[in-house]
Amino acid sequence: MWSYIIPIVTLLVGAVGGFFAGVYYLRKQLENMQSDPAMLQEMAKKMGYNMNKQQLQKAQQMMKNQNFGGRKPGRK
Repeated sequence: MWSYIIPIVTLLVGAVGGFFAGVYYLRKQLENMQSDPAMLQEMAKKMGYNMNKQQLQKAQQMMKNQNFGGRKPGRK
C-alpha cells in the first residue's frame, strides 16, 4: 500500500514545487527586463519584432506599471 502512496505524494509535491519555482523564475526574468533594455529587445527579436528606442522605452514603462514584484502599490 505504501508503495502506491509515496510515489503519488512525491509527484504532487514535486509538481507544486516546480510550479512555484517556475513562477519565481519568470517573475525574476521579467523584473530584469524592466531594467535591461537589451534583454527586452532580445526577447522581442525572438518573437519576430524589431523595436526602435521609442517602442522599447514604452514597453519598459508598461512593464514597470505591471508591478511584477508581487507588491501592491501604496502598501509597505
